Amino acid sequence: MRDDPLARYARWDRATERPMAIIALLFLGVYAYVVIGNLRLSGVDWPRAFMTGVWVIFALHYVISLVLVRDRVRWFFTHLHELAMALLPFLRPLQLLRLVKLLSVLHKTAGTALRGQVTVYVAGTSAILVLIAALGVLDAEQNAQGANITSFGDAMWWAFVTITTVGYGDYYPVTDLGRMIAVGLMIAGIALIGSVTATLASWFVEKVAQTQQETQAEADAGGAQPDQATQPATG
Repeated sequence: MRDDPLARYARWDRATERPMAIIALLFLGVYAYVVIGNLRLSGVDWPRAFMTGVWVIFALHYVISLVLVRDRVRWFFTHLHELAMALLPFLRPLQLLRLVKLLSVLHKTAGTALRGQVTVYVAGTSAILVLIAALGVLDAEQNAQGANITSFGDAMWWAFVTITTVGYGDYYPVTDLGRMIAVGLMIAGIALIGSVTATLASWFVEKVAQTQQETQAEADAGGAQPDQATQPATG
């Protein structure tokens, strides 16, 4: 009996999910070390070799996944973001979003409701996006002429006010890459705010419906019991 391609891909995806997330976490540590230490122009070569090795691992994972799936065309078009991260160096830090998958362990505490899962994913994605954007914009800006984002603290502040669409304007990118990161972060911020709004609206609607049901149940229970004062005497 031949192995089902769908089951084969599912096993591969489950087996590699946590190792790939751990590799992404290691990538985060090395990338943060390079950016915060401003080592791009230094003679330290091992971080670049390490990050290149991580990119090779993710590229191989993408190719193997594409080979294993049954409907390769559909999978290709639904995973264009992974292809972009493999081809475009400045998008590779987004591989860190795989860390959100590790939050699946929290589903046991968040409950099985879709709203609980959405809350976990939105919170995790927001935190990782802020960190990635802060590191990315600092990487792009800190050695640029006329840049005002030159420290990690400034970059984190910029990322927070940008993802929340506040945009004070006290810090802003001056490079093309920094502006591209800003656009991506603003789009992500709008999407995340929409998710939070929808989740809160769902919670309010559920609470109102629950209160109405409880009120109706109490009214039905009260109407179903006859008044003892009007009950005929027996005996």
